[in-house]
Amino acid sequence: MNSGLPLELNAFVGRSTELAGLAEALTASRLVTVTGVGGVGKSRLAARAAADLAPRDGVRLVELAPVRGTELVEYAVLEGLGLTDHTSRPARQVLLDWFADRELLLLVDGFEHVVDSCAALLRELLSRAPGLRVLATGRRPLAVAGEQVFPVGPLPERDAVALFVRRAVAVVPGFALNDGNGPDVRDVCRRLDGIPLAVELAAGRLSALSPGQLLHRLDDRFRLLTGGGRDVLPRHQTLRTAIGWSHELCTPQERLLWARLSVFSGPFDLEAVEYVCSGDGLHADRVLDVLTELIAQSVVSRDECPAGVRYGMLDTVRAYGAEWLEATGDAVRLRRRHRDWFMGLATWCELDWFSPRQAEIAARVEAELPNLRIALEFSLSEPGEAHLGQHLAGTLWFYWVGCGRLSEGRHWLERSVEPDDGSGPAGADDYTEARLKALWVLGYVAILQGDMVPALAALHECRAEAELTGNATAVAYAEHRTGCLALVTDDARRAEELLRSALGQYREIGELNSNVLMAQVELAMSLVFQGDISEAVGLCEDVRRVCEDHGERWTLAYALFVLGYAAWASDDLGQARRLLEECLVIDHTFHDLLGTVLALELLALITESEGDPAEAAMLQGAAGLIWPSVGLPLFGSEHYNAPHELCEARARERLGDVRYEECVRAGARLGTDAAVARALGGSGKRLPGPRAQVPTPPGTREPAASPAPKSEETTG
Repeated sequence: MNSGLPLELNAFVGRSTELAGLAEALTASRLVTVTGVGGVGKSRLAARAAADLAPRDGVRLVELAPVRGTELVEYAVLEGLGLTDHTSRPARQVLLDWFADRELLLLVDGFEHVVDSCAALLRELLSRAPGLRVLATGRRPLAVAGEQVFPVGPLPERDAVALFVRRAVAVVPGFALNDGNGPDVRDVCRRLDGIPLAVELAAGRLSALSPGQLLHRLDDRFRLLTGGGRDVLPRHQTLRTAIGWSHELCTPQERLLWARLSVFSGPFDLEAVEYVCSGDGLHADRVLDVLTELIAQSVVSRDECPAGVRYGMLDTVRAYGAEWLEATGDAVRLRRRHRDWFMGLATWCELDWFSPRQAEIAARVEAELPNLRIALEFSLSEPGEAHLGQHLAGTLWFYWVGCGRLSEGRHWLERSVEPDDGSGPAGADDYTEARLKALWVLGYVAILQGDMVPALAALHECRAEAELTGNATAVAYAEHRTGCLALVTDDARRAEELLRSALGQYREIGELNSNVLMAQVELAMSLVFQGDISEAVGLCEDVRRVCEDHGERWTLAYALFVLGYAAWASDDLGQARRLLEECLVIDHTFHDLLGTVLALELLALITESEGDPAEAAMLQGAAGLIWPSVGLPLFGSEHYNAPHELCEARARERLGDVRYEECVRAGARLGTDAAVARALGGSGKRLPGPRAQVPTPPGTREPAASPAPKSEETTG
């Protein structure tokens, strides 16, 4: 069973009564909401209670604290479930379909800032998925019918003291409660009302203060920070006092960095902090030292992950810093610097996508996705900056297309090309170029989703405006993607004509990147569909050589697919299998569901041709489960569908309808990972392990606040 929950990194203290009560509540109700003041320990309690349950399909965690737009709640749930969807279906429908026949517990953490959207989504999920139970945590109820509210109060004194001591040992090794410090520790915990966040912040100060000094300074802070008017709940005042006291104990530079860090969403790295938060009172050379102090005070957390060392802030702590940042009047400037940094990062990643570092780039962008969303939101909502949102959305084409994010990519691309108030940047040419790129990327994404009418509209607009402004690069990309559209709609001759034209234009302007190579692969596919195997193989072998020279792997996988298809058409089953297995390993590495499912479909036919119709039917069933998350199965194309139909006809003839359907249903019960492992079978090929640590992009200390200049690899 997949728990879907992170491992606990430190001891869980107390809450035995609450855990028992929460288990009982989850038995009695399908929706339980743990409520309480920020910092009271709702998330930790809910995670511990969820870990003790054993529903058939496990527990899944969805964290909503990083979400900064009500329309992104559904995408955050998709991400928390580990789902990727390339279709044009609404995200909510994808979720309804996925939950329909599952029996699991969904843990939804930190919904209060998107409460209306979250409540509406959960209401519909619960009404349509009988096996679903939800455990939510927030500062207020969801107000959904059938909800059981489970309020959580502070820790009792004994548990608060135990928590204080455990956290104190982490900063002062050997710390122990004794007759000398015991009364002071108990007084500190009592004054903090046993709120876990406040207790932990206090314990973190033992690196500099004794318990007696803590108690004395705490008295000062209570008198200074009352936390609001008389109508504010005392516990809200207490938490604000605790955070405000920790803030007051910081040096001016620590307070400044705390406030500036609030512009980040989700995890962030040191290089980003040094660029975004330095200057105007905080020199870049001091950022690391100041950040280290905030970590020591439990204001900032430090974590190791495949993308390297990352930092984070509790939502309550972040919100406190955001209030101070707003009060300084510097919030917009900091958000712009944040956007500029991540614009620069995205530009570097696009350039480096055509290199041996593709897997590292994919991991880096995945790790930075919450911050990229914030950068996109800022650009698309700030007056006069829509062109930068267009540029950023288009620059991330490789991530939307190559890493299983078609649905979210389309969301941002469509928003970016919506008519704005007409206030563009000083350089109208930059504005036009950014919009043209967003349009052809939007067309590309829609094609892969099987949504041809919007795709054609976007590409037509792109080409018309590109010709009007004399933008040869955008004309070439529009021509290319229109050829791709012809390919998947079975007009192979037209596809050949357009793709040859686009490749000629790419050569004229000196363009060479993954997109250019993909045009050559697509041309080869159009030739295969017309029966010209020889030229198709030659084109893909050429792509293969260029990919090997540049270390490119993503486009290589598609070239291998076409070569495998050609080998199958030439009755060389052994070669076809070898090529397609290599293709499948690469596609799965990048989480490219389209490439993965295409390879599975063709491997099913090869498996049947090798004499194993039952296994072939299993693979077809597995592919059938994946297609709804990709788009229109096999694009609705007769050419792409021909191997599937041939495999099915042969397998049905050899197995009979009943046995064939049994095998298909068995395959449909496999997840993507299991399906890929099964397709690779005894080939000895190993699936890749966790992604390697990602290096810092060179030269990204300076922002890319405007579209990058034209070069051989910047436009793709």
